[in-house]
Amino acid sequence: MIIMVEDPPLQGEEVAHFKAPVIQDNVNGWGPCDVPDQFKDMPYQPFSKGDRLGKISDWTGAAFQDKKYANKYASQFGSGTQYAYYHDEDESTFHLVDTTRVQKPPYQRGRFRQMQRAMRGRQLPRHLNSQIYPFPHRDRLRSQRKWARHQGMRNMRNQPPIKNRDASVTVRSDWVTIEEMDFPRLSKLSLPNIKDANDVALCGSLEYYDKTYDRVNVKNEKPLQRIDRIFHTVTTTDDPVIRKLSKTEGNVYATDAILATIMCSTRSNYSWDIVIEKIGDKLFFDKRDNTEFDLLTVNETSVEPPQDENNSLNSPRSLALEATFINHNFSQQVLKMGEPRLKMDEPNPFISEDEEGEVASVAYRYRKWDLDNGIVLIARCEHDAVLQNVNGELQYITIKALNEWDSKLSGGVEWRQKLDTQRGAVLANELRNNACKLAKWTVQAILAGSDQIKFGYVSRAHVRDSSKHVILGTQQYKPHEFATQINLNMDNAWGILRCIIDICMKQKDGKYLIMKDPNKPMIRLYDIPDNTFDSENEDGDEDDSGDKATEAFQPLYPYSSVKRI
Repeated sequence: MIIMVEDPPLQGEEVAHFKAPVIQDNVNGWGPCDVPDQFKDMPYQPFSKGDRLGKISDWTGAAFQDKKYANKYASQFGSGTQYAYYHDEDESTFHLVDTTRVQKPPYQRGRFRQMQRAMRGRQLPRHLNSQIYPFPHRDRLRSQRKWARHQGMRNMRNQPPIKNRDASVTVRSDWVTIEEMDFPRLSKLSLPNIKDANDVALCGSLEYYDKTYDRVNVKNEKPLQRIDRIFHTVTTTDDPVIRKLSKTEGNVYATDAILATIMCSTRSNYSWDIVIEKIGDKLFFDKRDNTEFDLLTVNETSVEPPQDENNSLNSPRSLALEATFINHNFSQQVLKMGEPRLKMDEPNPFISEDEEGEVASVAYRYRKWDLDNGIVLIARCEHDAVLQNVNGELQYITIKALNEWDSKLSGGVEWRQKLDTQRGAVLANELRNNACKLAKWTVQAILAGSDQIKFGYVSRAHVRDSSKHVILGTQQYKPHEFATQINLNMDNAWGILRCIIDICMKQKDGKYLIMKDPNKPMIRLYDIPDNTFDSENEDGDEDDSGDKATEAFQPLYPYSSVKRI
């Protein structure tokens, strides 16, 4: 056995001393008694030894979620917020990435696979292909198929995905949902045998229609003029005539535009809202101030509605402003301006002394309908002009304008090629793309009792210029006949209105709001506080958007005036 003996330390060398570690003795249990210094003030996330450690940081959100193992990496103790990031100071350069999953439009769903199957089915076996076709012809067919595949993929890439639409008003947390009415149920309602309306009051003055515009065609087009006239868009409760009638006549009050929006709600895709006030046994249907309720939609019911940004020429809002501008000017240009007007029993109730400029030709017809069971409706309807027929009789007419903005993006029907020879194809394309707008115009003409409804076909002078337009033609219909042609059932329209009236009549006195869901085929009725929309501070978002709509209308089309009261 060999024994190793260390040499004694030399004189002057330091001897290493052993420092015993600090040991925490937990008398009452096991584990440490105190948190070590290096771990103090550090947030703690509870965990289990059985948790899977697979993701350090998940930047995908819910976009690529494994549905089969949704909780694969979830802790059994739940997710904590100890490590959540909170930004103290706001930065204008910070943008949140939208990771919501966007639904693909119909033209992007499986088209490439279907195209592959179709191309695969048309191909011959290789040995037969080489025997039947010579080599140059075979190469040409192969290049044609490759080009067709490339074109299909390019068109699919160029089509923007359909975005989720925004609601016309932000639903607040203190609003209570009373009723949800989906379109399939509303389309089955019916209220037949509504008696003809009785006239209660006639106000305003009308100009005569110029029949020379009936001879306008593509070869003899006329430029659309800018006419500086004032148009009043007054809601129900601000109407002095309705205020006066509410003391003696009826118990439900509205305007023809509000009634048409409700009656044609099952054809609408965009969001809209109407405020309802119940006072005793009376209902007042109002639109909110400074909103886009009075703007006309463009291609709302199209398979591929406009999706451009707001600053674009063909964005939904820019097209709505353009369509409203065209309707205002067309309805006044086709009249015999300068000749004496046909005056109604009473003057226009909305003309004030401080207004400068000429008021547009309009007659306000206040009418009364008996909807049975004690429901009497009073509504303000409008006529745009008057026409003297061959027998010398006067006929009230409603004048509206359809506008073409880009035929390649709205069905591919070129008006300048087909309007004179195939007008039915042009109208069918408009019925497909603007079913809701045409139905609302027809309902307004029927409610007003117009003898005719005249449509003007107005197109851009140049596709990329929305400030200059030309009139390519006109067309007229009787409102009831046109309603039959577009499959508009007035019994169903009255049934939808009566259903909403009955629901509101059962509620307590207060303020309510009916809104079309922006992305679902349904409308909702909310119970809202009485002070909602009363002050600008409370509904700043909505008022700001409405002010922008009104202000944008003026600089873009400065010769059309819209006055809200």
